[in-house]
Order: sequence, then C-alpha cells, then structure tokens
Amino acid sequence: MEEFLKEFGDYYGYPDGPKSITEIRETEFKRLDQGVVYLDHAGSTLYSELQMENVFKELTSNVYGNPHSQSDISSATSEIIADARRQVLEYFNASPEDYSCVFTSGATAALKIVGETFPWTQDSNFVYTMENHNSVLGIREYALGKGASACAVDIEEAANQPGQLASSGPLIKVKPRAVQTRNTSKLQNEESRGDACNLFAFPSECNFTGLRFNLDLVNLIKENSEATLEGTPFAKSKRWMVLIDAAKGCATQPPNLSEFPADFVVMSFYKLFGYPTGLGALLVRNDAAKLLKKTYFSGGTVAASIADIDFVKRRERVEEFFEDGSASFLGIAAIRHGFKLLKSLTTSAIWMHTTSLSMYVKKKLQALRHGNGAGVCVLYGSENLNLSSHKSGPTVTFNLKRPDGSWFGYLEVEKLASLSGIQLRTGCFCNPGACAKYLDLSHSDLLSNVEAGHVCWDDNDVINGKPTGAVRVSFGYMSTFEEAKKFIDFIISSFVSSPRKIQNGIAVSGRFAQLPIEELESKESFPRHYLKSITIYPIKSCAGFSVNSWPLCRTGLLHDREWMIQGLTGELITQKKVPEMSLISSFIDLEEGLLSVESTRCKDKLYIRIKSDSDSPRSDEFDSHDNILENHNEENRINGWFTNAIGRQCKLVQYSSSTSKRRLNRNKSPGLCRELESNINFANEAQFLLISEESVADLNKRLEASKDYNRDLEKLSPHRFRPNLVISGGEPYAEDKWRTLKIGDSNFTSLGGCNRCQMINISNESGQVKKSNEPLTTLASYRRVKGKILFGTLLRYEHDAKVESWIRVGEEVNPDRE
Repeated sequence: MEEFLKEFGDYYGYPDGPKSITEIRETEFKRLDQGVVYLDHAGSTLYSELQMENVFKELTSNVYGNPHSQSDISSATSEIIADARRQVLEYFNASPEDYSCVFTSGATAALKIVGETFPWTQDSNFVYTMENHNSVLGIREYALGKGASACAVDIEEAANQPGQLASSGPLIKVKPRAVQTRNTSKLQNEESRGDACNLFAFPSECNFTGLRFNLDLVNLIKENSEATLEGTPFAKSKRWMVLIDAAKGCATQPPNLSEFPADFVVMSFYKLFGYPTGLGALLVRNDAAKLLKKTYFSGGTVAASIADIDFVKRRERVEEFFEDGSASFLGIAAIRHGFKLLKSLTTSAIWMHTTSLSMYVKKKLQALRHGNGAGVCVLYGSENLNLSSHKSGPTVTFNLKRPDGSWFGYLEVEKLASLSGIQLRTGCFCNPGACAKYLDLSHSDLLSNVEAGHVCWDDNDVINGKPTGAVRVSFGYMSTFEEAKKFIDFIISSFVSSPRKIQNGIAVSGRFAQLPIEELESKESFPRHYLKSITIYPIKSCAGFSVNSWPLCRTGLLHDREWMIQGLTGELITQKKVPEMSLISSFIDLEEGLLSVESTRCKDKLYIRIKSDSDSPRSDEFDSHDNILENHNEENRINGWFTNAIGRQCKLVQYSSSTSKRRLNRNKSPGLCRELESNINFANEAQFLLISEESVADLNKRLEASKDYNRDLEKLSPHRFRPNLVISGGEPYAEDKWRTLKIGDSNFTSLGGCNRCQMINISNESGQVKKSNEPLTTLASYRRVKGKILFGTLLRYEHDAKVESWIRVGEEVNPDRE
C-alpha cells in the first residue's frame, strides 16, 4: 500500500470527497466483506446499499402510476420522468434546447432505434470503428438492407508536428479496412449525392481494451469530413451524422455534448451505478431526430388514431415520438439516487480513483517474469501507462503465457480466479473487431475457428496455438487497492513459474501450480490393485447405487446414465443448475426389469418399467424432442414425479441410439468424445470414471494441512467424485500412467485424466445440499495440467459382442503402464 500511495496517492481514495474509499466500503458495500473480489465493472458495476435503501424508501413512501393519464398520481409520475430526463442531459452537459432524452430498455435498444429509423438510401454510408460492440455492428444490417454501404475503419492519431499550432487540433486519420463489406465498390466509381445521410459510429471507450477515443472525431467528421476521410471511398460524402456508444465510457468520462455535439449518444444506467437494470437512454439532437423515419406507432406515441381506417396522428415531442408503450417509470424514479451518488463523488474523482488501480495492475502485470526470464503477460491497448494521458479507462485486458511461450487459456484463468473468490470476465466481450485486431486474428483464423465449432461463451479458448479471447478486469468507483493487490497475488501464485522445489515427489510453484503431465504420478512399487466398489448412475446427475457385480455392454455398465432430466425447452438439467438432484436416488432390479427412483421431496417411490436387454439395437436415433415413452399417461406420471422432485418442470429422456458415437458438450451441441468408437449414453466424456482410494486419501491429507480446512467436516469419500469404479491398493495417482488395464477378464483403455469442475464442490450431508470451494481449490494447487484440473481416470470398455461379461467387486486390477 505504501508503494502504491507513493505513486497514486493524489488520485486514489477520494481524498477531497465526502467519504473516503474506506468509509464507502464500510457503509455502502458491506456485502463485499464476505470475500468476493468483483472485477467486472465494465460488464456491470455494483449498486450501493445506501442507494438501494433510498430507492426502497422512495418507492414505499410514494404512489406512482402509469404516466399516460391526467390523474394526480400520473401527473406526479410524469414530473418524476421529466426530472430524470433533465438529470441525464445535465450529466452529458447537453442543453434541452439541442437534445432530447429518450428512455429505452438499454444501450442496445437505443442503438436499434437509430438503425431502424435512420434515413438510409443507396447513397448512404455506415462507417464504424473496428472497436465497436456487436450492438453497434448490428446497425450494419439495416444499412445494407436499404442498399447503403458499410465499412469498418481504424483511427490513427498523430501528435502535432513541429511548427504546427496546438490550436489546430490533433491529426486524426480514418483508415478503411482492406476487406470491406457489401456495396462499397460502387463508391470508387461514382460520387454520392450530397443530400444522402451518412452515419459514423465509435465508442467513447473501447469495452475490450479500455482505450478512449478522441472526441474531436465528432467535430472533424461533422465539419471537416473530406479532410478527415481523405483517402477513403467516403471522402466525397457530405452529410455526416455521428453516433457515440457511451455505455462503457460514461461511468468515468461522459462525453461533453456542448463541446462535442454528437447526433446520437447511447448509454445504460446499470453501467453507471448498478441499478436499475433494463433501462437506458438515447440522447438525440433535436435536429437529427427530425430526419429519423419511424414506422411503428404504439400507445403513448400517438395523439390520435382510428381503428378501421388508415389514419394516425403522431405526437411531435421527440421522446413521445420514440418511447413506445409505458415508460419504465419505477426504474426511472430510481436513477435520481444513482446520479446523486455520482454527483457527490464527481466523475473526475471517480476516473482518478479507478484509473490509478488499473494503472497499478497494468504495471505489475507488465513487470512479471517467469523463472526463465520469459514474460508472463501480454497487455492489449496499454502502450501508454502514463496516468495523466487520459487515453485509457479503468480496464485491463490481457492474456498470459507459459514459460515456453505457449498460452494459458483464458478459461483456465477464469476458473482459478473463481476458486479464489475473484470475479472477472473472459472472452471477446461482444467486441469481435477489437478482439480480432488486438489478438491478431485474420479473417482466415476467425472463419476456421467458427468451422471448428467455436462460438461465443464456449470452451475453445485456444485454437491452433492462438487465443480466441482474453481476460479482462475492470474497476468501479468502490474498488479498492486491496482488491487489486489480491488479483496480482493470484496471478503470481497461479501462473508465474519460479525455480521449482520438490515436495513428496511433486514439483510445486505457487497456490495453483502449473505442472507438466509427466510429473503428476508418484513413484510406484507396483503392488496389487483390486476393485473396491462398483456404482451405476442410471439417471445423469442423480445419485447412483452400488452393487457387488454388474453386466457390461457396449455403453459400459448396463443402464449407466441411460436417462437424463431435460427442461421443457430442451436444455439438459444437471446438479450444476439444480444441486438438489443429488437427493434423487435410483436402483435397478435386473430380474424384474424395474428402475425405482425416490426423493425426500416425493412421498411415493417411482417405478419405471425398462427393457432388460439394452444391448438390443434400436432403429431410432436420439432426439431430445422425441416421445420416448409409449404410453402418454405413463409419461405424464413420470415427468410429474420428477417435476416435483426438482421443483421445476421437466421430463425424463432415455438414450435411444444404437449407433451414435456422440456426446453433449457444455453448449448442448454434439461433439466427438475424444474420437471414441463406442457409445457412452449421456456421460460427459467416457463410459467409466475410475477413482483410487489412495489418491483420495492423499487429497484428504492435503485438505487437512490447509490453513482454511474446517476440521468439523468429514473426510472426502471417493464417491464424492461420482466414480463408477473405485480401486484400492498401490500408490496415490499411480493410475495417471496407466495405458490399459484388465479387471477380471474385462479389458479397458485409459483415456486420460478427468477434468474436474465445480460439481465436486457440492456435498449432500444428511439430506442437506451444501456448496463450498473444496476440494476443487486444493486439487487446483497440485493437479493442474494445461488448464485442466485432473482427478480420476476415464476408461473405455473394449466390448466383445460374442462374450457376456460381468465385472465384480474384489477382482484384481492389472494395469499396463507407460
């Protein structure tokens, strides 16, 4: 802290404000004392508890009603809305004579209004910077649909040359992208008509990097477009309007519309002060609003209409013309308390406070080195680390490298951060242009990634050796140095490699040490292993049952994960979403051909008749929409039971494919399971999960040695990890090196370690479902390999259709080691 304050003390903590940062946290953000480090303020900042108390007090002390009336309550509500409009305009220093404030459901809805109503013609151009949110890019479809042209551009800003007057302003050039979108070729052969309207869009602050755009662009485009656009196909276009996406930037530096009179500015209130969500605004110049062409009308936007003839008279005030339906008047009533909070601190003080934290983090990340001297962190858009430059907002975007120069996946960073109580953001942040630009992803890279199955929010964080996204941390007005320091400490302990020391045969380096795969196993003296238990889980994510012997089939254990619970819209329901599924137990009577299911939430046990020979091939492929139960009444009985058991509407689905070799991945899309040539029913990755008692015992020792260990907790059982097979004997983690193994007379192939997730942190103690950070946090400290936290071994059964095979408890396990 002393080092930090020496450099940033004049900026940090609101030294001249009504409250210090310590007082703000102690009085208005007590909920953050529970150990949560929230670092995604660019996604959504946090509401103040004092702010919400004032909102609640206002809503419980007043009566508000639909403003589309003349009653006293409606009139009072209308005045509240009018006052809120004035506050929004004041925040952007916009005169009501020049601007109107149109309330929307958010910045995206405001952008959609602009796209839908802009007077596009075949001679119009939509020009937008690469660093734009998808919600801005979507306007392109309206432009192209009307025959207009669209083009992404880069902005280049040069310092004043020697002899050039500072008053002449910065030298800003617009560089069109080499590969342009549809319809731009016509501009190279003909000049646009002078009366066509053109739209130039840019963000006040890039939500990917935090870089701020020079707002002089507004005046340059509107008043000197030919010189600014010189060398582009759009230089001869005359009538330019400017759109600023201020959703990210306005929390710390809202555009001054008296100085930079953009035609359209969009924003969302939850980005400013956390609450309300679902409410934003479009600030539109009144002269620009007259050019917009709106087709739809609704209640609130018409002065008069006749139902049975084509007649409508629209309202003329800008906000009344565009605000369809009743305004979100309760949300609008709440924003005054947010503005009051910001006004007390001032946006300039908020900018200094938050940017001091982001600069501190950037400098620390930039200085990190692995033990071999290699750099750890690649920062994006952070060339200038001078706090006084005002060119960057309170955002830090980066990726991390291993000592050998390969990339850590951003999902690995997010997963480990979550275990440490740090909430951050990963991916492309809905900004594909900035993502491609800063990650140096070519069109070929992007298209091949899509062809490989990569979509937003999936698990593909590194493809062909290149990251597909990044890690972003961002700070809000209530963020603290302690949070920034905890984040840096997390990065160092989890990802920075120092000369490693050896503990119990395992190399360690930091809390979440990154280990080479060859170092996972301990020394082994090859003692005898035997099968300790067999567990079948008929219904995916529900509790299973243990047996002394069980038949094997082409899908593994007969009937294992042959059923799953599905939502009515087709989504897979698991313990991750509904932890109470662990309270549903099941049992299969092979002789009777019955699946029995019971739950503490249901009075009666459920019985389901099943076919005794699931090895018999079926002709139908698995379809999540198929009705797999022949009798409709029986289906309703079964689905009604499970709906009561988990507390939400659902249905039971049976795996019914005899030929499919596919699985469902995290995004519920089919994907090959490690190129397996065998069926796995509804299992995530493989037919079997094998767990070693000795490995679990070693994990328990590590948990007990942890300073945060709760000694009142029982030791972990192997069944916490939902294994099919538990073995006993040998050394901990000996199974890591097994290639094949034989249990009794049955042969199995090892598919490698099982990548563990938060599900193993869910425990069922005496019928009570509990969540914690363990054992995943401890496993991450010593079982992490290339982004995966491995525990247990996945197996494939080598099925011989000519032989009827059973597996039995007590049988010897004979591995073939690497």
